[in-house]
Amino acid sequence: MQRQLKIPRTERVREDEELSGGDAADDPALRGRWHELTRDGVVSALGSSPEGLSTTEAERRLAVYGANALPQPPGRSLAAIVLGQLKSPLIYLLLAAAAVSLVLAEYDDAGFIFLVLTINTAVGAAQEWRAEANTVALRSAIATLARVLRGGVVRRVDSKLLVPGDVVLLESGDRVPADLRLLDAAEAQADESSLTGESLPVDKAAGDALAPETQLADRLTMLFAGSTLQRGRVRALVVATGSYTELGAIAGALQTPSAPPPLTQRLDRFTRLLGLVSLGLVAAVIALQLGIGASLRDTFFVAIALAVSVIPEGLPVAVTVALSIATRRMARRNVIVRHLPAVEGLGACTVVATDKTGTLTMNQLTATRLWLPGHGFVEVDGVGFDLEGGLHQEGERLSEGADAAVRALARSAALCNAADLDPAGGAEGQSGDTVDLAFLVLAIKAGLDTGTLRKTARRIADLPFSAERKYAASLHDHGDGQMIHVKGASEVILPLCRDTDEGAVLAVGEAMASRGYRVLAVAAQQVDTKTRPAADRILGDGLGGLTLLGLVGFIDPLRPEAKQAVADCHRAGVAVKMITGDHAATALAIARELGIAERPEEVVTGREIAAADAGLDARIAEAQVFARVEPAHKVTIVEALQRAGHLVAMTGDGVNDAPALHRADLGVAMGRDGTDAARDAADLVLTDDNFASVVAGIDEGRAAYANIRKVIYLTISTGAAEAVMFLLALAVGLPLPLTAIQLLWLNLVTNGGQDVALAAEGSEPGLLDLPPRSPREPLFDALMLRQTLLSGGVIGLVSTAAFAWMIAAGWSEFDARNTLLFLMVAFENVHVFNCRSETRSVFRIALAANWPLIGAVVGAQAVHIGAAFTPGLNDLLGLAPLPLSEWLLLIPIAMSVLVVMEFEKLTRRR
Repeated sequence: MQRQLKIPRTERVREDEELSGGDAADDPALRGRWHELTRDGVVSALGSSPEGLSTTEAERRLAVYGANALPQPPGRSLAAIVLGQLKSPLIYLLLAAAAVSLVLAEYDDAGFIFLVLTINTAVGAAQEWRAEANTVALRSAIATLARVLRGGVVRRVDSKLLVPGDVVLLESGDRVPADLRLLDAAEAQADESSLTGESLPVDKAAGDALAPETQLADRLTMLFAGSTLQRGRVRALVVATGSYTELGAIAGALQTPSAPPPLTQRLDRFTRLLGLVSLGLVAAVIALQLGIGASLRDTFFVAIALAVSVIPEGLPVAVTVALSIATRRMARRNVIVRHLPAVEGLGACTVVATDKTGTLTMNQLTATRLWLPGHGFVEVDGVGFDLEGGLHQEGERLSEGADAAVRALARSAALCNAADLDPAGGAEGQSGDTVDLAFLVLAIKAGLDTGTLRKTARRIADLPFSAERKYAASLHDHGDGQMIHVKGASEVILPLCRDTDEGAVLAVGEAMASRGYRVLAVAAQQVDTKTRPAADRILGDGLGGLTLLGLVGFIDPLRPEAKQAVADCHRAGVAVKMITGDHAATALAIARELGIAERPEEVVTGREIAAADAGLDARIAEAQVFARVEPAHKVTIVEALQRAGHLVAMTGDGVNDAPALHRADLGVAMGRDGTDAARDAADLVLTDDNFASVVAGIDEGRAAYANIRKVIYLTISTGAAEAVMFLLALAVGLPLPLTAIQLLWLNLVTNGGQDVALAAEGSEPGLLDLPPRSPREPLFDALMLRQTLLSGGVIGLVSTAAFAWMIAAGWSEFDARNTLLFLMVAFENVHVFNCRSETRSVFRIALAANWPLIGAVVGAQAVHIGAAFTPGLNDLLGLAPLPLSEWLLLIPIAMSVLVVMEFEKLTRRR
């Protein structure tokens, strides 16, 4: 059965003559308010008739209103994706350095910089191109054929040709092609879960005008584009098409720019800061050089060398590779990343606002608790359409009497039933209302053969469920007599039953409902056909004298892993807030079971959000559950949480979730059962629709962020060491320690491979036991600044001292630079192991945990030594082979940075 409904009348019903005219569909005063009008009022307002529009008028309106289709956002071209990779302050710095090198005819320097830019752009663009989803989800959601009355004649036309004022005919299973106002409806039910979040089918009735404040999920006289007519037949008037539908409003919300991912924001802030520092240093050195009378050309040579030492040329490539590696790791854990910078987003989030239906729950109603007169409660195992599951009372097998009572209830529920369930047919063998399917599953669990039962108990007549009656009934010939089987709302069925304490049973039902169950009653009656015709009894007003068989409690079962996943989020310091279209009591009961909320005060309803009082932001920040919400409310929730200082991850699967997914810092869509609209609006997609994958995403996101910090730490600290060495040499009057081309070689080739390998570090233990970092925390924080200054200072001071000693000892500048370059490679080989963790000792991390890093260290030495023996390249770089004795002497000198940083970690831990 479906949500029980009562259609209220509005106190203000407009007169039909006030609403005449065929152009009311584009009247802003009427948009979204068609439910407020009477049937005749809507027909009059749109200048239509019960026979529909004429063909000529329909063509005229099509020219006025346009096609019934949503505007499709243009896909990103490959060129746009490539250009997008270059939009970074750090890239701008590298381009500036390359431009100055070209002006000074330093083509080798410029070539190295352009090489790294090319590699970075290619890697990033390839990843973005693979992730770009060229879909037309929202447009396809309303692309279908429709049966339309044109001049009183039924025609089948493409739904794109529908116009306001058309009269359409729909049957069970039809997709709703536009927003419609019902004119006639017979036993109509619609599945609006993807639009409103309501997990149960919604009863629809032509009815009269509704109150103006009626929320979207309660507009029972309306059908909305993108939903499905699950059962019944309707004749309805098109009131809105294309962008003017409720679905179109959602599509419009997706056109606004979304906030950049957290990592993008942090990297932008960091690179801007790095750029300012670099420009400041270069400007200071230029002023100093010119002040002491150096030539303009020499000054620019010095400036380029300093800029090359400060700017981490290999950082863009290393960050891109780190994100790509994290993308592959997350894919193995069922999280697909659509945009590279979103990789670490889940690890940064402070709150997950999650849709309930289909995300935390199975979206499959299940009969899990029965109450039988004289036998009490019976528990039913199993979830969804799984046919396995026993029945028991407090863990014990059912008594003979209770078993017979369960079978009697299940028999009546299976016969008064319009669904079909083939036990061997899987999903393809299921059709019909989800409640009827749940009743058939219950019958099978009770040991009944529903197919044989239906054959032996021939149906004679039936009375389908309706919103007005709130019950369904059917008459069957059982061979030895006829029986009436009834199911429906307990408050309607109980007065029709005899020998029943109505008040006591209603109290039982209310207690079940308070625990999140949807409660229905089942009853039956043996018919004496000699005294009264059975069909008259069912189809007339004389139904009564029924025997109550019991109450059935249905629940949309939680995903098995959802509760633990919520607990894991809490352990990681990430708040979980549930957003649902369900009623507040049901939502709170489910939230209690999940460990999300406990008290009614923690629930905020859509009506409260719509009121939008001054304290709404604080109320939203404190709430844990949001019930009876509409799509616009979800965006309001996300924005309020963001204003409260949160980084918000929003999960969802329906069309109604798309705007909030788009607006959130991280949108997370369901990949298996979710809609294309939700996936297109999201940054991440869960391939298994498993909320537990959110936890995996948080873990991998934090690991990715940690690896990016490690890469930045390595590149900035080695760059700082080069800058210290450079400035100290200038200060004491030494020659330039290394040329610009040698610095580029050091940064891009020997250090570049280690940067990339460092990005492959595995997840450090305990990441989920740490609180999320503050959204305001900079990427280059106090810890990294301290470690960078300490390690860079050690490398810079020791290297400068070594260079000064060599010059003082009479070495040529060529030999001193050659040896210093070998020493700097050794320093970087050693220091990369310091960077494997900001807190753990080098000796507590297994070397085998990152074989690519070992290979990169060995490879850096091999490439550098090989370059010294390569004709042409050694002249370009100013390199020469180093005697083995001297090379071995450099190793203990380079180990000094390891000793210092190990001592720093030890003292900080203590």
